Amino acid sequence: MDKLLSMVGNVAAIIGLLMCVVSGVVRLMGAFHLSGYSAMTIFLTGTGFMVLACLAKIEVLLIQSRR
Repeated sequence: MDKLLSMVGNVAAIIGLLMCVVSGVVRLMGAFHLSGYSAMTIFLTGTGFMVLACLAKIEVLLIQSRR
């Protein structure tokens, strides 16, 4: 269970970081939309993925501390 949550945390962090970077680049290029989605929506989704990653990593730490 620890390894699965840790992997989920890592994958979610990478996806979140990439989404935030992409939305930042889109805004720096002067566009407001990417593939029909607002750059802010993409940024907020990336932030949500990073929060998921943090929660998964915290859960791994809690599981390990109970042992």
